[in-house]
Amino acid sequence: MSKALVAYFSASGVTAKVASKLAEATNADLYEIKPEVPYTKADLNWMDKKSRSSVEMNDLTFRPAIADKKANIANYDVVYIGFPIWWYIAPTIINTFLEAYDFTGKKIVLFATSGGSKFGKTVNKLKGSCPGAEIKEGCVFKANITKEELINWLENNK
Repeated sequence: MSKALVAYFSASGVTAKVASKLAEATNADLYEIKPEVPYTKADLNWMDKKSRSSVEMNDLTFRPAIADKKANIANYDVVYIGFPIWWYIAPTIINTFLEAYDFTGKKIVLFATSGGSKFGKTVNKLKGSCPGAEIKEGCVFKANITKEELINWLENNK
């Protein structure tokens, strides 16, 4: 059996809850992708074109700094990466995380949380940040997904 890591970025706590359940369901280690400068509620106001998240997502080359780079990716075969969907794709901090490590030969399974958005072009927007990795679109989960539902999803998507 391969060793797995669930790495996640959560701005509001929703993705953190799903990531924790997924780590339990997969018997994986858990790692939080923390921004060097935490996001405030005002930063996340997508209706404000000058909010931090809006500015970052309007420039997809922007790479928010992460607080640490101690995920020890070399220890894992499979890495589940979770995030909230922002503007129909992953927040650019996910690119920062992927570009901070060598994922060559790793299997990356993406998962996300959203109130209604799908993955959109997420996989295509992330592929360039992890050359040599197999990257798969997983699923967009609702905040209230149960551990049992995650186990069923895992069984049906091997």
